[in-house]
Amino acid sequence: MRLAERMTRDAHSVDDELWTELRKYYDEGEIIELAAAIGLFNYFNRFNDALRMEPTK
Repeated sequence: MRLAERMTRDAHSVDDELWTELRKYYDEGEIIELAAAIGLFNYFNRFNDALRMEPTK
């Protein structure tokens, strides 16, 4: 969750301490997958917000 929060609020706040913590639980590939998923969801949300898209039911 901290990775998602930091990537969303300020990507520059993803520091060495967080990477060390992530590596305790995930391998490099898993961290990349997490970061990619977080980045995509951030993109989709911002894109939809900018276009004033309404969620579908």
